[in-house]
Parts: sequence; structure tokens; C-alpha cells
Amino acid sequence: MSRIAKHLLPDSAKTNKSGRLEIGGCDLIDIAERFGTPTFVYDEAHLRARCQEAVKVFGKHQVVYATKAFLCGAMARLAYEEGLLLDVATGGELFVALNAGVPGSACVLHGNNKSSEELKMALDAGIHHIVVDNFNELDRIDELHKAGAPRARIQLRITPGVAVHTHEFVSTGQDDSKFGFNLRNGDAQKAVARAKSSPSVEFVGIHCHIGSNVFAAENFAQAAQIMVDFANELEVSELTLGGGLGVAYIESEIAPSITQWGKSLAIATAKLRKPTKVFVEPGRAIVASAAVTLYRIGSIKHLPNIRTYVAVDGGMSDNPRPVLYDSGYEAFLPARADDDRTENARLVGKHCESGDVLINEAMLPSGYKVGDILATPVTGAYGHSMGSNYNKVTRPPVVFVRDGVARLVVRRETFSDLVNLDVADSV
Repeated sequence: MSRIAKHLLPDSAKTNKSGRLEIGGCDLIDIAERFGTPTFVYDEAHLRARCQEAVKVFGKHQVVYATKAFLCGAMARLAYEEGLLLDVATGGELFVALNAGVPGSACVLHGNNKSSEELKMALDAGIHHIVVDNFNELDRIDELHKAGAPRARIQLRITPGVAVHTHEFVSTGQDDSKFGFNLRNGDAQKAVARAKSSPSVEFVGIHCHIGSNVFAAENFAQAAQIMVDFANELEVSELTLGGGLGVAYIESEIAPSITQWGKSLAIATAKLRKPTKVFVEPGRAIVASAAVTLYRIGSIKHLPNIRTYVAVDGGMSDNPRPVLYDSGYEAFLPARADDDRTENARLVGKHCESGDVLINEAMLPSGYKVGDILATPVTGAYGHSMGSNYNKVTRPPVVFVRDGVARLVVRRETFSDLVNLDVADSV
């Protein structure tokens, strides 16, 4: 196999005179030596470019960044600076956004089981709108309003009955879904009637999201047409068409750009009969290919006539996607970025799990050895955000790189962090 495919790397990636890969003008080997491994390295210019592309296609404050893909203070500020709203699905995500200086009016609250405390937190913060998922949530909003909370500005999440070509765990728009009011069984219409008559809410629009890592533009177009028809019927002023645009994780994959995604949605939204503000909620498409994860090879185990195992100092605690979704990834050695990858190995982590596999059949250049820095690209989404402390492994730092400067935006956890929440036994 040839060298790592360029379309899997961050925008600024290039090989320097020493044959080593740079991102944002920073040598990845130098970053590994400075910050240790594992480390998430994000190309800040790449992040901003994707935000700017989305705003150009859909409009300022009509792109809602799905923070579940990747969230820290620096990312929250970056998205807000580029004219995006922030989609938060829990009180924790809302707290991080507010703590970063993002105003509540730039946040949208999601979630299929929002607590009364989370709803109150959002209302107190003056959130842009709440995407209401179910009748119980409407009950909670009614109770909060009776207790003095302000009227909630809401969109209703609609399940349009569209099945998509993605992993079943991240498919959300089909009839059998834990999310939203079902359109086909009449729940959506009942929710609309209730919202219109409720003194506790201001019903401004409808929302859908059909799934994550979707490559087929026709899936988006189909759902958009269903939602446009329903929006026309209701004469709402806002329509959110969700996110879920896929990205390429392996060399053979090619995903639509944000601009191409926008064109597929525009065919449907052109049929809106009244002026309607259209929102979208990209997450993965903004951040996934902006980052690589750096590891250090710790052991190499050759099993003749079976396979070779290459173990690195991270694994399922910093990238659970291969275990959860059978997701594919590529690997390469940043010190030899242009070398052909001719050796097959199973790339595994350090956890006490046979299933702790990052890449089943990783292709690496010949001559790799213990101590080498290894990188996996397209790890900017659902790695850091889904990370864990399994086996009490400390979570990696996050480094933003731009114009030759590497800055730490999330520090590495320490062993002390692992016990900070322990409560001493009472005497």
C-alpha cells in the first residue's frame, strides 16, 4: 500500500525536509516529544475553514455545531467566533460552553431525556431554543413555567421515518427510534397541537436528524423533503435538518463536502412556501479530519503464520469507535510520512481487553520498531469526547497547532485526577 492518503490528513499537513509530517507548521515528532503520547493534535486552520465553509453555505448563526463530536473550551470559543451556534445535549456540555464565554443565546439544547435541572439551567441561561423530544419533556417545561421559569422557545424533534446507510447504533431517523415524535403514528401532530396551545412554550419550528456518518446524499434529500412538506403544512418559521454528514476514515472512502451537502438540502428547502430560517447541525464534518492521534509503539509480537500485533500506549479509552461501530482507520509513521506502507499488522491498545483493537489490518512501512511514533488520522470526532478512564488510563491532552505554534488546550490527566472524586471513609 502507498503512503497515507492526503485526503485523510488535516488541510495543513505536509512533509518537511526531514521527511517528517508537519501539521499547522509543527513537526509531529516534536509534538510527541514535547507533550507525550497519546496526544490529540488539531489543525486550527482546518477547524476554522470548515466552520467558514458551513457559514458560507447555510448562513451565520444558522449552523449549529454538534458539540458531542468534540468539545472543550477552546473549541467552543472557536465555533462561536466563526459564527456558529452550539448544540449541547446535556447540562455538562452547556456548562462547558458557558464557561468558555459562549452566551446562552448561542446555544441549543438537545437530548432525549433532559432533566428538570437541565431544562431550568438552559432557560436561566437564555438559550436560543430547546429541541423538545417527547411529551414528558413538555410536562417538565409546564411545571418549570408554573414555578416561574420563562417561556421556552422550542422546536419539536420529528422522526421522519427515513432509514439510512450507516451503523444501526447511530441511525436515528427511522420509525423505531428513541428520539423524537413519530410522524407516521400521529405523535408529531399531537405534539404540535399541544405546543401551540401551551402557555409555557413558544413553538417556533420543527427538527429532524436521521443519523451519523451518512454518505448518501439521497438520504438527506429524502428526509429534507418530508420535513419541508410538514413545515409548509404547519407554517413554522424555523426548520432544522440536523447533521450527520459522513467523513472518509480510510483511503477508499470519499465523502461529500459541506458544500455538496448544502446543495442536496437546497433542492428541498427551495420548496418552502414562507420565509423559513433553516438550521443544520454538523459536528463530525467540522472536526473529524482536523485531527490526528499520536501514539508510541510499546511492543511488537510476531505470531508466525497467524499475524503481528503492534501495541501502542492508548487504545479503546481514547478511540472507542472501532469497538463500538467496527469503524475503520488508517495508520502511518509521522517520521517517515512518504514511505510506502507494505507491512500488515493488527494495531491494538494497552487495555485488558482482547477487543481493544484500533485497526484490524493496519498497513505500516517496513522496519517499524518499538519506540516509534505512530499516528492515526481522522480522530477529531468522537475520540476525545467519548474517551474513558478504563483500566484507570489517564485521558490524553489536546493540542491545537497553527502557524508553527502548538498550544495546549486540554492538559493530560494525572494519576491524582483519578482519585480526586474519591470520598474518604468516615471514621
